[in-house]
Amino acid sequence: MIPYGRQQISEEDIEAVVEVLRSNFLTQGDVVPKFEKAVCEYTGTSYGIAVNSGTSALHLACLALGLGEGDTLWTSPITFVASANCALYCGAKVDFVDIDPETFNMCEGALSLKLEKAEREGRLPKVVIPVHFGGLPCDMEVINQLAEKYKFHVIEDACHAIGGRYKNNPIGSCSHSVATVFSFHPVKNMTTGEGGMVVTNNRALASKIALLRGHGITRSQADMTHESDGDWYYQQIDLGFNYRMTDLQAALGISQLKRLDSFVARRHEIAELYDEGLSGVDVKSQCRTNESYSGQHLYVIRLQDNKDRKNHRLIFEELRRKGIGVNLHYIPVHMQPWYLRMGFKQGDFVESEEYYKDAISLPMYQDLSDIQVQQVIDTLKKVLND
Repeated sequence: MIPYGRQQISEEDIEAVVEVLRSNFLTQGDVVPKFEKAVCEYTGTSYGIAVNSGTSALHLACLALGLGEGDTLWTSPITFVASANCALYCGAKVDFVDIDPETFNMCEGALSLKLEKAEREGRLPKVVIPVHFGGLPCDMEVINQLAEKYKFHVIEDACHAIGGRYKNNPIGSCSHSVATVFSFHPVKNMTTGEGGMVVTNNRALASKIALLRGHGITRSQADMTHESDGDWYYQQIDLGFNYRMTDLQAALGISQLKRLDSFVARRHEIAELYDEGLSGVDVKSQCRTNESYSGQHLYVIRLQDNKDRKNHRLIFEELRRKGIGVNLHYIPVHMQPWYLRMGFKQGDFVESEEYYKDAISLPMYQDLSDIQVQQVIDTLKKVLND
């Protein structure tokens, strides 16, 4: 079976982790700060806060911005549920903005129209999370202009997108947002096993996120309510969480980051092979724009004019039976049972629901060989034509 995604682990990666295993600290040593600094240097941001998952990163970014009861967060329906759940963790409400059928990202036009209506009705969002789906950045310049007009915070969900660029700036530069969130899950462009990070240029926001990451506990005299009782002393000054990243994970991240550009370059080579091999086939892929360089986490196709031939599920299952580990990213969040119970329903976000009816994620990872790519192409053609 050719999987849809997988990590690449080198001997250098293993040695980096072993070095930490032989050190005095497995967690809360000096490796996590080194990893945070390395990611900041890569993205051009001032502050990085490493955490144990991309979900934790989303949660803390929202919480640190003061998202809470009475507030609303908007995001895309075509994303992993964490992009919406992070609002619920804070006690806030969630709503969605439909996707562009060409880019599969949040549609900027739909966002603008929804904001106009929300302003009239007095229900503007406090936070909007555009998702760089598949690694392709949203049009952040337009979204930021809307943020300035309607006074909401923008958090970029770049869990698919590290290694990409938007208008010559690295994704994560926060040129058009208050914060950017990354995930380092094993199927992502680089991995720490599990893990995530928030990057930002806002010092106060970074300090708040760092505090919440570690139970809301401080050892800084400047933040305490009274003079320290001694060198052992700490205070819990907020209600935080144990969302810390270990030094083991950070060591793997530092090592992986050194190869990130080559990982993403190879993913682009694979995407070009798919583009060429599937030209003339009745499928459509994600539209990649000239002003951006995708992180190319996914290669998604949409089946075209398929109604009188094979249905979506049958094609998906036949590909898997033939050894092609396809997947589907994603089931629209508003159609999940939890969100249906909140009052969302079929027909609320038509483009996202249409996408779900015909989307298939083909294998995409840096160790995928040209021969394997051709095997995927040939198998897909056979399944579509049989």
